[in-house]
Amino acid sequence: MPNTFEVQLDGESVDDSFYDQLLSLDVEENADLPGAVQLGLQVNVDQGEITFVNDTLKPFTNIAVVITPETGSPQCIFDGYVLTHRLHLDAGTTSSKLEVWGQDASWLMNTEEKVKEWSDVTDSDVASSIFADYGITPADENSSDDSPTHTEDGNTLMQRDTDIAFLRHLAHSTGKLCRVVCADKPGERTGYFARPQLDGDPALTLDLNSPDSWNVGPLDFDWDATRPTHVMAKQVFLSDSDGGVDTSDSGLSLLDERGLSDFSGQTTSVLFTAPADSADELTLKAQALLEDANWFARCEGESDLARLKAVLRVGTVVAIQGVGSLHSGNYLVWSVRHTITANSHKMRFTLVRNAVGPEPTAGASLLG
Repeated sequence: MPNTFEVQLDGESVDDSFYDQLLSLDVEENADLPGAVQLGLQVNVDQGEITFVNDTLKPFTNIAVVITPETGSPQCIFDGYVLTHRLHLDAGTTSSKLEVWGQDASWLMNTEEKVKEWSDVTDSDVASSIFADYGITPADENSSDDSPTHTEDGNTLMQRDTDIAFLRHLAHSTGKLCRVVCADKPGERTGYFARPQLDGDPALTLDLNSPDSWNVGPLDFDWDATRPTHVMAKQVFLSDSDGGVDTSDSGLSLLDERGLSDFSGQTTSVLFTAPADSADELTLKAQALLEDANWFARCEGESDLARLKAVLRVGTVVAIQGVGSLHSGNYLVWSVRHTITANSHKMRFTLVRNAVGPEPTAGASLLG
């Protein structure tokens, strides 16, 4: 599998000698955690110095990984910084090894804890302002499903954390996902502060059972029926008005026919308490609780770039076919671990969804 991946350091492609010494390369993408990279390199002694240690992979060296599938354009799956390394030395150079770890560009937003008051802004205004401070382009969808404006007449927003920790807290409380990813090219970074986009056609289809066109390995499915499906909340606001929420709607489209309550035949209700200035804000926070709970169905599996001929990307929707009426259908890609060598590119993935398929019809085959 030659020439399907490229490593860049500080904006420049590494030379062939780097790939000759590269023992392992792993990249992790995740919907609600920072992206990460891990490299293993064989090291040698050159004029009394150990290769890669003092010159190539210094602290905060910018490192990027670009994948070019057989059919398709290059995709940057990681753009971040070297944060730590572990050097193992032995008398024989073949046993000496340097392991390097890095995190995506959101780490730059984690270097200073701040105390700041945000007033007369919505959550997406805050996200756009913070992203701009780091040269990160806000995603277009960030302004959708936005919070009400935080004003001095109600409650302003108080930040007592690093920028990225503050944004992730805001995102979690309103059902959004916050992460920084590279676009088509390293250095072109996009900041996401948005709910998952579940509508539209799937980016690709995973097929386990077709004799000639299968493109994915073993799949493991699970569901969890213990999650809440209904939220009740009531609060007195600073305006002296009462507000309440009584909802089973997370605000997201279902990825298949039956949501959790329909599938299980059981409603599980929770009482919800959270500070809010208005009924709209309270509703948004209650929906965030349901959104997180409603990812009750999961699939884990593995594919490889040579057979799939596409790169699985977090945040996209994919379809699975040929696994029965319950589990076939659309899923959200939640995490992908890329394990890359000179001869292969494995993708270990986790998919989630907030629904399952219809009950099988009479006489339907086992795999649908």
